Amino acid sequence: MIDFRYHLVSIVAIFLALALGIVLGSTTLSGSVTDTLRRQASAAAKSANDARQQQRQMQHQIDGEERFAGGLAPQIVADRLKGQSVVVIETPGASNDSIEQVSELAKNAGAAVTGRVTVQKKFLDDDQVESVDELAARLKPEDLDLPGTAGAYEKAGAVLASAIVTRDAAKSGREDATGGAVLNGFRQAGYVTTSGKPGQHATLAVVIAPSAPYGEGGEVDNKALISLATALDAADRGTVVGGPFTAAQEGGLIKALRDSDAEKSVSTGDMVDTASGRVVTILALQNELSGKSGHYGIGSGVGGYLPSPAPTAGKNG
Repeated sequence: MIDFRYHLVSIVAIFLALALGIVLGSTTLSGSVTDTLRRQASAAAKSANDARQQQRQMQHQIDGEERFAGGLAPQIVADRLKGQSVVVIETPGASNDSIEQVSELAKNAGAAVTGRVTVQKKFLDDDQVESVDELAARLKPEDLDLPGTAGAYEKAGAVLASAIVTRDAAKSGREDATGGAVLNGFRQAGYVTTSGKPGQHATLAVVIAPSAPYGEGGEVDNKALISLATALDAADRGTVVGGPFTAAQEGGLIKALRDSDAEKSVSTGDMVDTASGRVVTILALQNELSGKSGHYGIGSGVGGYLPSPAPTAGKNG
């Protein structure tokens, strides 16, 4: 006959077996999960390492292509702007390196660089609109016709353009009293500074866009600068607005221009901070001489990285 002690021992044995099974099962499960996590972590580390190697390889390739484009750029653009002259317009926040390098490449292309006009932030300040309008009205040359609906910056752009660019080959390379008075008036107002001799009336203009979009009120500032670029293009043989890719993103000057009516007449390039992008800027100027406007680079609204077909070397319109 089975006594109580036997039942007690049996029950204890069952619970011990159950506990042992739970311990063994959890240990096995824990080891399986750990092994899986180790494999996943190892695979992730390998993928990250592969990605780093690919990134380094791509950067080496980009660096090589940049050196290649930079080394051959003077030969590629040689004589494409022969007989022309270029004025460079610096907007607030533009890269000085881009300005210097575009100017140098324009010289390699056979153009004379008359000088630089640096637009000051004061010109774009909200509280200056009335003063800008009054200055434009006071300095406007007698032979310059302005539409009655023109706003302050449209007037100012046209007046300033009349002092620094021209379509008339006979006027190119010459300074005159009227243009000198315009530049002096804008300088005295604190709206621009100048270097070189921008009053010599260039036949082409390059506007270097801000490297980063303006903050609050940026839309209004962009419209003011677009008015200036449009006025330059109307008064010369061609204008190109160049900037880095950031200028072609939301809020940037190039993006705003491509979304405006000015996109039909003013060319743009959004890779001017690269050697190849600066070559494209020269090709765009060459196309402008033939009456062809376009938008180039990698941002939205472009027709390609460069003009297609590319203008023929030695043909400058």
